[in-house]
Amino acid sequence: MRKWIIIVVLAGVAGLGAFLWLGDAPAPRAAVLRAEPGTAHYAPIATRALDPQPLTVAEMFPGPSVSAGTTRLALRNTETLADCVEAAWGSAEEALGGCTQVLRARYETEDGAVSGQFLIFNLADSAAADRLVAALKAGGFVRPAPGTPDGFDGSRSWAQVRGLGHYVTVSWVAPVVPGSKVDLTYPQVAVDGLGLVIQRRLVR
Repeated sequence: MRKWIIIVVLAGVAGLGAFLWLGDAPAPRAAVLRAEPGTAHYAPIATRALDPQPLTVAEMFPGPSVSAGTTRLALRNTETLADCVEAAWGSAEEALGGCTQVLRARYETEDGAVSGQFLIFNLADSAAADRLVAALKAGGFVRPAPGTPDGFDGSRSWAQVRGLGHYVTVSWVAPVVPGSKVDLTYPQVAVDGLGLVIQRRLVR
């Protein structure tokens, strides 16, 4: 009888372990990550009080595609999240206090070889933005956008994180075909360039 109790307990522990491992496994992180905190250049939008107008999809993603060099990535979908923790995990999720919205968009090259996404977090102030930048660099990261291809290769992906006043942007690109040799330079530049839209808020 005692033998069967031990077996049942061990099986339960193993099952719980499998559930925790499979059910709450962290999303992939970028293999190459560059993170830059904010600078004084963004002082005019250093707080949400100075820049209270919420972000909109039309503002951040105005065109059907982005490009750099000879590379073009088509916009596949966009979304606005009021619950910021839906877009991050780990230390990044823990650094989202005061975040009111996340805008997220997914892009793909015309040949489908590269998938990319861009996120912008609306935080209370530049100090909160810098904390999120540090958290993204330290170990947590963003979650893949809905519709991200199954072949999205986080182990070969690149990401750029920037603090822009009370905002944080994340651009993340990866090859989709396993084993393919793809230069991510232009895709990364193209997706990261979406953050330039925030410059317009500096002169409002």
